[in-house]
Amino acid sequence: MQRRTTPQRWRIAAAAVALAGTATSLTALTGTAGAAGETVTVQYRTGAGSATADQSEPWLKVRNTGTAPLQLSAVKVRYYFKADSAGAGYRFACSWAVKGCANITGTFGTLAHPTATADRYLDIGFTAGAGSLAPGSDTGDMQLRFHRTDWQPLKQSDDYSFGPTRTTYADWPKVTAQVAGSTVWGTAPEGNDPTDPPTDPPTDPPTGGQTLFDDFNYSSSGDPKISANGWNVRANSGGPGVPGATWSPENVTFAASGGNTVMNLRTSTAGTAASTKQTEVLTKATKFRNGTYAARVKFSDAPVSGPDGDHLVQTFFTINDLKAPMADDYAEYDFEYLPNGGWGEPANILYTTSWETYNPDPWQAVNQHTESRQSYAGWHDLVLTIDNNTIKYYVDGQPFGTHDAAYLPERPMSINFNQWLIDLAGQTSTTPRAYDQQVDYVLHVKDQVLTPAQVTAKINAYRTSGTTFEDTVPTA
Repeated sequence: MQRRTTPQRWRIAAAAVALAGTATSLTALTGTAGAAGETVTVQYRTGAGSATADQSEPWLKVRNTGTAPLQLSAVKVRYYFKADSAGAGYRFACSWAVKGCANITGTFGTLAHPTATADRYLDIGFTAGAGSLAPGSDTGDMQLRFHRTDWQPLKQSDDYSFGPTRTTYADWPKVTAQVAGSTVWGTAPEGNDPTDPPTDPPTDPPTGGQTLFDDFNYSSSGDPKISANGWNVRANSGGPGVPGATWSPENVTFAASGGNTVMNLRTSTAGTAASTKQTEVLTKATKFRNGTYAARVKFSDAPVSGPDGDHLVQTFFTINDLKAPMADDYAEYDFEYLPNGGWGEPANILYTTSWETYNPDPWQAVNQHTESRQSYAGWHDLVLTIDNNTIKYYVDGQPFGTHDAAYLPERPMSINFNQWLIDLAGQTSTTPRAYDQQVDYVLHVKDQVLTPAQVTAKINAYRTSGTTFEDTVPTA
């Protein structure tokens, strides 16, 4: 669970650069989607034009070509590229933007139909804080960049959306744009139109299947049913988190919410290791491997009391033990939300990470991750599926990240929830404060890949029948 920051090797683009391009649009040459009446156009230039670079720098502008104001939160821009290796992970950043980097998000994904020049994409989105565009206006500069997580050089020459000669802004149909889910600009790599309607996913869950379901219908952390149902409320010392902090069972409580009982994990501190109390609940058995994992989790951006700003991590994950540094049978699959940043991030970010292995000292990590830089405060349905080919993450029914077969698990794992502090540097006050993370339910179905809709149907069936706990998953 512990991360370390990546060295800041990237060069920061000048904040006042304002480049304008007047090159002729390529729309008529490429059959751009929506060419007869698009509502946006995307202009592109590269800030790193060499065939190989330490990072890719797609600088973009989005223009409203319609006749009505356009909410930027409805717009998504997609940049396509070819991964340098099957297991390469990538990290997005914004150097400077007229609309403010805090209002721009970047999320990586894997194409369903890889081509010779694209098997990954970077989706650029906007928060509500980005506001709207009046007809005829544009976002101004968005100086964006991404790099490999291991900081190996990027080969850009085989990237679909890369334009090595584009050193001034011009219309660029090799970047697509969607408004409210419909493609209105650009041409995707063949077979990868973002709005190609997929086959309707099934909503009825398959019959059978060995399952763990828990509605967390308990009275307190000392309720004997918790242990009887296979859970451990952590009290032992050790990482992750602040060295010297304690893991506090009494900070795990249960309360009614929305007609169900929810589990509350509270983490508190007064700015010292001795005052820091972290929380974790995990299965005692490591018996979960392929199949579907799901939980409804409430993330929090603000403390329930005291000053805000701590580098907090709120999680749902599955993991086994690292038997030796760089052991190839280690596995871990995380949802990790950082409401106040940390690990070098300045603000809120959600990670999904699939781990192959790591070396704790000196630090070396082999993983693949997807991230989204925006607030995720509130309730969210989190789904993770693992089969023999891929690992997929979903948030609120929508695909969030797809990771490669190189990261599939070799051994069974436990299921965990925890909330902890990376360090005490985010908020240095000695005023006591406390943060809550809540969990409504958890589900695992062994060896069956369920859609998010099937997960919802299965949960509803349990609750309709009055079932609050079931565990038919055999011990590994």
